[in-house]
Formats: sequence, C-alpha cells, structure tokens
Amino acid sequence: MTFQEVVAMLVWTGAGAVLLVVLMTVDSLFTRYKDMEEIKKGNLAVTTRFVMKLLAQAYILSQSITTSNHLGEALIVSVISFLILLVLERLLGLVLRTAFGLDLDRGTKEGKIAHALLAGSLHISGALIIGSCL
Repeated sequence: MTFQEVVAMLVWTGAGAVLLVVLMTVDSLFTRYKDMEEIKKGNLAVTTRFVMKLLAQAYILSQSITTSNHLGEALIVSVISFLILLVLERLLGLVLRTAFGLDLDRGTKEGKIAHALLAGSLHISGALIIGSCL
C-alpha cells in the first residue's frame, strides 16, 4: 500500500464518518423524541433503534464506496439512499399505525424493545435492498 493510498483511505473514511454524523443528526430531527436525550437517560429501545439505523446507513455507505470511483459520487449515493429510507420509514410507519395501530416511534420512546427492533430491522432490510442495487 502506497502513501497516497493511505491518505486516500483516511480522506474517504473521514468523509464517510462526517456524512454518517450528518445523516444521523438529520434523521433524529424526524423522530418524535430527541435521540441523544433518550440515549443519555438510558432508554435501551431508542439506543437499539439508533444503532440499527446507524448500521444500515454505514452499510449503504460501504456499498456506495465499493462501487464508486469518486468520493463525491459515493457521498451523493449515500444521501439519496438515506432519503429513500426516510421516505420508506414514513410510509411504513403510516401503514403500521393505520392498519395495526402500531406506532413504532411512540413505542420506542416508551422503551419498548420490540418496537425498536421492528423499526431498526426495517432500516436494515431497506439498506440491504438498496445496497444490492448499487
């Protein structure tokens, strides 16, 4: 591995980490609770959901880096994928609330692990599907 490859790896990793922080911050604006506040309080359900969403975004980022020749392209693909997951989350949340009376956000905030696992698994499933399309 050359010095230039090491520097490139550091730049791609740094840019990816910054993007993940930005995406998770934006994502937290769309929940009905404050992620970091709930995590600080020890809400395991919120923490579980947050970690699963972070893993889903990291997987998509890793797939976009693998398939991209340019850093900008990888970051744009990750942002587009994030938006797709955000829209899907809203649609599925609406369907679950209307059809089954299941409010994943409320249940997660109330500390219900089952709600958090279902919400997180929807993100991971979406990430696996999106990742396979890249």
